[in-house]
Formats: sequence, C-alpha cells, structure tokens
Amino acid sequence: MLDRVWPLHGIRLATADLDLRVMTEADLPEVCDVLPPDLELNPHATTYAGLDVPANRRAVVGQGYWRALGMWSPDDWALPFTVRRAGRIIGGQWLEGPDYRADRTVDSSSWLVREARGQGYGRQMRAAVLELAFGHLGARAAISSAVLDNAASLGVSYRLGYSDTHTSVLEHSGERLQHVRLERAAWRRAGHGRDVSVEGVEAALPLFGPLAGEEGP
Repeated sequence: MLDRVWPLHGIRLATADLDLRVMTEADLPEVCDVLPPDLELNPHATTYAGLDVPANRRAVVGQGYWRALGMWSPDDWALPFTVRRAGRIIGGQWLEGPDYRADRTVDSSSWLVREARGQGYGRQMRAAVLELAFGHLGARAAISSAVLDNAASLGVSYRLGYSDTHTSVLEHSGERLQHVRLERAAWRRAGHGRDVSVEGVEAALPLFGPLAGEEGP
C-alpha cells in the first residue's frame, strides 16, 4: 500500500532473471544482511565512533535510503532499487538524476552479492533502470564511472553502449576513475531495453517534474 502514499513505490522493473522494486524500510534488514564485504560505501557519509564497522555500514546504508526518498526533488533525486532473484535480494541498483530538470541526464551505481557475480545480472540490472530512464522518464543521456581496475563495472557499461569521456582522480583514495556516457539515440538503436518490463511509472511521473515522460530535443 506504500504506493498510495508515495507513488515511487509502485514502480516495478523486471528482466529475464531479476525483479527490481523501489527499496522500502522493510527491506533494510535483509539488504544489510547481504551487503558484500568489498562494497565501497560513500566515503563522505557520517559514521559513529561508538559503533563497530558492521554497525556503521548498516547506518550508512539506512541513512542513504532515508536521505534519498526523504529529500526527493524533481531537480535532484536518487531512486534505490532492491534486486531480487527467485524472491531473494541479491543486490542493489540506484538510478540518480542530479540536476535532472536542467540536463535530463541520469547516473547509476550498483552492487551484487559475490555468488551472483559473473552471471550477467549486472547488465540486466543496469538495462532495467536505463529503460526506465530513457523509455519512461524522458532522459537524454546516462553517465557512469568506475575505477580503472573495476573491469566488471566498466564491462557492463561498454556492453550496453556507453563510450569513454574522461578520467578523474578520487580525492579520498587517489584512484583513477573512468567516466562513460550513453546517449538516448544509441540506447534505442541497440535495443537493450526490449526484454525489460516496466510497470507502475505513470502515477510517479509528477515526482520527476513536468518534463518526465516527454523526450524533448
């Protein structure tokens, strides 16, 4: 019934193997239980000296969820999805629209439990949110980034048609990031969204601003 209060919770994405739904508070315990140990959380997030590392990880995840939906704006939004296979959470996928009404460009980030990696799920997850963005929210482009030695993440981007744009250096670690970009026309030509099912978007469109659902120039 959450979608009656907050229509974002009515959005459902499905691929050949996966079911993506907007995260709820009820999902948080299971999400925290399956977080992979190599997941790099936001280095700028608040942590607490009185909590051990696992507790701080749970706090960062919870605060990220509450901040995303509690501070929602058509100009700057972040939409967190749980990713399930056969009913079990195996990962998380975020779609973000920083300064969305100005440039209609989306960003994304994701994670998978270790045993679910290397099976094509990362590509399916990303394809699902890209089809939502390009096919229903009127996005013009999508960007992403990954450290240069993260071959899995960059491989997903390249298989879905992203192109390199530039590199940068992470301030907190000194690692070099590769930035990539995908235009709507390239997404349409490639047809990667054909096998994605998108439901429940219509009621949520007003939360993305008056241009949501329109392709524009």
